[in-house]
Amino acid sequence: MDRRSFVATLSGTPFALTANAIPVVREANRDIIGQLCDEIAGDESYWRRIRQAFALDVNHINLNSGSVSPAPRVVADAMSRYWTLTNMSPSYYVDELLYPEVEVIRRRLAAIADCSAEEIALTRNTSESLQTVQFGLTLRRGDEIVSTTQDYPRMINAWQQRARRDGVVLKLVQFPTPPPSMSSLYDQIFSAVTSRTKVLLICHMTYTTGQIFPVRQICEEARRRGIITLVDGGHTFAQFPFSVSLLGCDVYASSLHKWLCAPVGNGLLYVRKSMIPQIWPLLAAPQSLDNDIRKFEAIGTYPLALRAAVGDSLDFHAEIGAERKAARLGYLRERWMRGVEQIPGVTLRTSFDPTHACAIGAMSLAAYSAQQLTDELHRRWRIHVRPRFVEGEFDCIRITPNVFSTTDEIDLFVEAIRTLAGAR
Repeated sequence: MDRRSFVATLSGTPFALTANAIPVVREANRDIIGQLCDEIAGDESYWRRIRQAFALDVNHINLNSGSVSPAPRVVADAMSRYWTLTNMSPSYYVDELLYPEVEVIRRRLAAIADCSAEEIALTRNTSESLQTVQFGLTLRRGDEIVSTTQDYPRMINAWQQRARRDGVVLKLVQFPTPPPSMSSLYDQIFSAVTSRTKVLLICHMTYTTGQIFPVRQICEEARRRGIITLVDGGHTFAQFPFSVSLLGCDVYASSLHKWLCAPVGNGLLYVRKSMIPQIWPLLAAPQSLDNDIRKFEAIGTYPLALRAAVGDSLDFHAEIGAERKAARLGYLRERWMRGVEQIPGVTLRTSFDPTHACAIGAMSLAAYSAQQLTDELHRRWRIHVRPRFVEGEFDCIRITPNVFSTTDEIDLFVEAIRTLAGAR
């Protein structure tokens, strides 16, 4: 009995039925053959069928896929099967069946990222990926790191710990939300760069307002100056198509439980091949792995069922299509932003320019703090968003719909903001 046949026996369901758990998407795709992505973006009939692939609480409006996204049913089912398999004989089935399959997932992730599989490490999240590099780089007292006040707090905390421990210097730059142009972001970053700058850490997309950075231009100039570039891509992998290789960075990291809709506890770390020997792993690995991307995966025992199910997430993502998905996400963001932009007291923190944003957008409402606004939306309308704060600069709510979100939900959010604005 081969592995597939064996796994099929675990639930008493023929494997073919499980493997075809994506027919919801496939059938919907048959009806849109030949249509452009921008046309499909507003086709509510199509996207309501995609919604059926998820097990959702329909009495709760989830506009916070930016933190963690629900996994579609096919992914949840796969994780359950792999978990059952693991429990039957963990030391044997994990080592003999599941670990080898990780290499398939590595190759498939590399194909989406447009890089070598030998440059992709599988991790648990963006934070683990980036902190591996932040603590693994050899830096000396006085060396400077440049980032922004809107990078993720865990990343800033890691640099601050290195500053306390090793005497490195962290410089954080501010920028307006939204910024006037991509070139202004470029200029803001390099205004803080000096001859002592060794590392740039920039967001591909900020976790606060969804601002996309001109990563390629920044990385090109940094390379010319001999500066190492780390890109926080926690919010971009599988949200919209791009090539990690063409970004030109030395390091890129992301969480797969966001826009790939993989099980929570999956991330990736890209390290340019020539950089791998220069970075120590977070946990010790044998010297034989010094030049091997897998040294960053040496973290001890880990639930492989979570990682094995990434393959089903990749299948689901491929069925929808990266361009089609990005078009829908951008359409939903623009719909709510257009709906609230004329409401008195609303300040939009995200640009309408599609080169500056995709799924994620943010706004503030006068007379409400971000937390107050979040609480009111949930209490009165059961709408879930995320408050975001940048100390001394602004606070806002971040709105992140996904492919399962409906225009009815978006329009209810707009109506809720209109009601709250009129109540104060």
